[in-house]
Amino acid sequence: MAELIFVVDSEAEARRRTQQCLEEAGHSVRTFTTIADTEEAQDCKPSLMLIAATLPDGSGLDLCRRIRRSPVQSSIPLILFTSSNGEEQSCAALEAGADNCLVKPFSPRELLARVQAALRRAVRSFPVGPADIVIDHRAMKLSVRGSEVVTTRLEFRLVDYLARHRGHTFTRDVLLDAVWGEMQFVTPRSVDACIRRVREKIEPDINSPTYVKTVRGIGYRFDAVAVWPTPPRERCDCLACAPPEGQTNHSSSLRVIRRNAS
Repeated sequence: MAELIFVVDSEAEARRRTQQCLEEAGHSVRTFTTIADTEEAQDCKPSLMLIAATLPDGSGLDLCRRIRRSPVQSSIPLILFTSSNGEEQSCAALEAGADNCLVKPFSPRELLARVQAALRRAVRSFPVGPADIVIDHRAMKLSVRGSEVVTTRLEFRLVDYLARHRGHTFTRDVLLDAVWGEMQFVTPRSVDACIRRVREKIEPDINSPTYVKTVRGIGYRFDAVAVWPTPPRERCDCLACAPPEGQTNHSSSLRVIRRNAS
């Protein structure tokens, strides 16, 4: 069965070339020119979405954030088309929920390589084996490989947040906003310290972490398989998942406090 891929790009020629390349490789493709156009397909769940960074009615980052908040589409792999491969654009894309970036102009070979890699990762993200971690919200308990692990409330919240966004890479600032919230006397080093404590409690081998991975130059990614015997909140209210207009002032003020504290 052909994989369904959405392409969201306002540049007609780029959109045509991308569609042609994907269809020749055997994929089914739907194209959109604006964020508003994608709303008609919000109940659909494509295997992958390719999104241009700049769109007529908003940014590709805004669309990535919206998809990550959607109950139907939140697990869809996202690749953002960017104009450069600079660190700032890459970090912004990852923070918004994109899984990878592709710099325009790109060759058909590179496009297909990125697409196939994203589709392979998506298949691996739904294993049929037993869960590594069980997160019980009602009892505030964490079980790892069948054994209960004692955690602080902060450690529990960090594991829960990372597990609900499995496979996504987060910077330290995003984790501070999402997990620490309005706590003032914390710095990015607070994240490193908490990650270290969590690893000591859940990793099979602390010297070679397999659950909480360090993504060099960016932050952390959670690869463990988690289940919730009692459902977590359907909507994530953290600043990392909030709409852009709702996070700018608060998030910036928190980071100023943390910079001063360090």
